[in-house]
Amino acid sequence: MKFPIDKLPNIEFKINEPLSKYTFTKTGGNADTLAFPKTRQELVDIVNTARENDVKITVIGNASNLIIKDGGIRGVVIILPNFNQIKVDGNKVFAEAGATIIDTTIAAQKAGLSGLEFAAGIPGSVGGAVFMNAGAYGGEVRDVFESTEVLMPDGKIVTFNHDEMAWDYRHSVIQENGAIVISAIFALKPGDKAAIQAKMDDLNERRRSKQPLEYPSCGSVFKRPEGHYTGPLIIEAGLQGKIVGGAQVSKKHAGFIVNIDHATATDYMNLIHLIQKTIKEKFDIDLKTEVRIIGEDKAGEVSANS
Repeated sequence: MKFPIDKLPNIEFKINEPLSKYTFTKTGGNADTLAFPKTRQELVDIVNTARENDVKITVIGNASNLIIKDGGIRGVVIILPNFNQIKVDGNKVFAEAGATIIDTTIAAQKAGLSGLEFAAGIPGSVGGAVFMNAGAYGGEVRDVFESTEVLMPDGKIVTFNHDEMAWDYRHSVIQENGAIVISAIFALKPGDKAAIQAKMDDLNERRRSKQPLEYPSCGSVFKRPEGHYTGPLIIEAGLQGKIVGGAQVSKKHAGFIVNIDHATATDYMNLIHLIQKTIKEKFDIDLKTEVRIIGEDKAGEVSANS
């Protein structure tokens, strides 16, 4: 069923909107309806209207660690760039779901608060970071997380504390309960501003030197298998530089797949499947995707990972 946008005339919607305009891979089909709520009440109204009309809801955050299939997404897709407020209160940083985690680390540094440095180069939103327990360079969101305010599928706003989040590697309870992250609070520690900045600069330089930031990508594609590192496995399997369609296993970092020539989401999916199949055959290791894969295949086309 189509989302009845006429019932919410004051909210910004786009119809049949190409999601490739929003994803970091520059791939993905169209959203039937794309919603840009500006306030909590607008977000609640969208969720309630969708539920009342049996319309599926999908939230895509900053779409940095995401592949949207070429058939796009039915129902209503919610994106939260208007939810971007960041505040510092004592040793705590409050950030709305649509704020970038990078901007949040900058606000923490300016306030002389340490703990978020690991996230200085993660190109996702706060909501996405909480959703997947984002991490880098030995740190994870759960290390500094205090609480999150979420909108539940029944339209109620509730708060989850640290111990209610069912944290695991790249996992939180938000992936299971259908909630939409509205905001989060991070509990940090006082530190020296210059030292915090120096650590952030160091991590960002390491990221720039090792990761293919010059190409569209979905970030790290696979979860790290226990006892191994994904990149070296892919290199040893002879797949670094492998191209399927317009997608390529990065020559700079084999754990990344980059869009080098108008790749489609199906190109990405087929290359992911090839990597998984090869690694399984050569090393008997099951590579699990870290990247979130959502949406529908294009009519008449089936990707390998459907």
